[in-house]
Amino acid sequence: MVSPAPSLPRDFSQLSLTEAAELLAARRLPPVEQWHPEREGDSAMEIRADGSWYHEGGRINRPAMVRLFSTILRREPDGRHVLVTPAEKLSIAVEDMPFRAVEMKSEGEGQMRKLVFRLDTDDLVMAGADHPLSFGRDPDAPDPRLHVRGVLSNGLEARIDRALYYEIVEMALAEGAEPPAIWSNGACFPLVDA
Repeated sequence: MVSPAPSLPRDFSQLSLTEAAELLAARRLPPVEQWHPEREGDSAMEIRADGSWYHEGGRINRPAMVRLFSTILRREPDGRHVLVTPAEKLSIAVEDMPFRAVEMKSEGEGQMRKLVFRLDTDDLVMAGADHPLSFGRDPDAPDPRLHVRGVLSNGLEARIDRALYYEIVEMALAEGAEPPAIWSNGACFPLVDA
């Protein structure tokens, strides 16, 4: 069995980007995209917009349990979310997005910038070509999100918390690009999607 990435060794704010990159390289997730079990059902679980997980109406309060379930989460081509193992596939309701980006670390400036996000599951994601940022088409109603995993067109995403979004906007505006955009890991992301 493949094990997920280890938990953060210390406070995210104390982590260097080099250490974050090492953790990302060590990340091992189950191969859920390769599993196509015949048995299907309903997990009686939901992920609410605030990122909290529930089972049969009761909140799951154990972070280790949430982290474990998050490693077997997949989004189907029809947009449904499922928990999948080699033996079964169970639907799970997702109110907004399955993950929340709750902390961010930035290193460098302009095209040399790298942004690493800590998700509410303690996973780390470095924004870049494989993990794009998007902000929606309406600057008056931003929709900040980060692609976490799965196919780009239909994968799992994280909602970027509002405070982090404002921090990204400040960095982009300070750099003066026109139209405003933020770079991470060699990829450029406009603050308004075309």
